[in-house]
Amino acid sequence: MLRIRAVLFDMDGTLLDSAPDFIAVSQAMRQARGLPAIDPQRVADVVSGGARAMVAAAFDCPPDSAEFEVLRLEFLERYQQGCAVFTRPYDGIPELLADIEKSKLLWGVVTNKPLRFAEPIMQQLGLAERSALLICPDHVKRTKPDPEPMLLACSKLGLQPGEILFLGDDLRDIESGRAAGTRTAAVSWGYIHPDDNPGNWGADVVVDHPLELRKVLDQALCSC
Repeated sequence: MLRIRAVLFDMDGTLLDSAPDFIAVSQAMRQARGLPAIDPQRVADVVSGGARAMVAAAFDCPPDSAEFEVLRLEFLERYQQGCAVFTRPYDGIPELLADIEKSKLLWGVVTNKPLRFAEPIMQQLGLAERSALLICPDHVKRTKPDPEPMLLACSKLGLQPGEILFLGDDLRDIESGRAAGTRTAAVSWGYIHPDDNPGNWGADVVVDHPLELRKVLDQALCSC
């Protein structure tokens, strides 16, 4: 088994808790329309489904309705202006990143979030200069669950897939990593639908807190 040389993270729901900014945008849009605030959990539960799912949840508006596209575009425009106001790394992530760097491993982000949102968030949180790479849909033809983003990451890092551990909070993350040949960790702290179960995704390991990865990495580093 190859030694782990890099740890790659999905962004939303894995590295960063970005739901508060999505919720703030949803509530502001409802307020602007004279609508009452909604239960924040309704938005948080569908973050992994992207803007379409969040707009549908926030406004009870089916995607095929006449007003849906107007709402979606306003949602994205508002989010562009406030994408890193409340977004923060999950508890334990700063310590995990410090451990990774101390162990002389590389780390980076592979996300389905467009570059125009992902890059400023990384910059504003002081993570851009520490991260070895940021792979977004802008860089590939096919996004996760396709292996292309992961294979591009391997190429850019000059590593074999088996030398990479990929963490994600969605089945498509694990499918992408497995198809590329990386090792995978499903995380249970992200935006996982109540009916879903990370234990069913086929990941090499399931972790419930970022600091649990210390043990996983220690085992992988000593290859024992």
